[in-house]
Amino acid sequence: MSAHCQLTGAKPGFGNNISHSHRRTSRRFDPNIQRKRYWLPSEGRHVRLTLSARAIKTVDAIGIEAAVARIRTRGGKV
Repeated sequence: MSAHCQLTGAKPGFGNNISHSHRRTSRRFDPNIQRKRYWLPSEGRHVRLTLSARAIKTVDAIGIEAAVARIRTRGGKV
């Protein structure tokens, strides 16, 4: 599963691990991605979305219909 949120577009960030001796090695900051299944009443079916933890809270606040509309306006497939 790719570390990419369908609703917010959150992707991994990149940076460095810095050791005690100050040597730098590459690292990756992944968003907290979860697969969540929602009932979409307008289409009479379940949809499975790949969302960050922050996006799950957004869906709880705005509703699944508005969230799916946002994903589709971003060009995502649901």
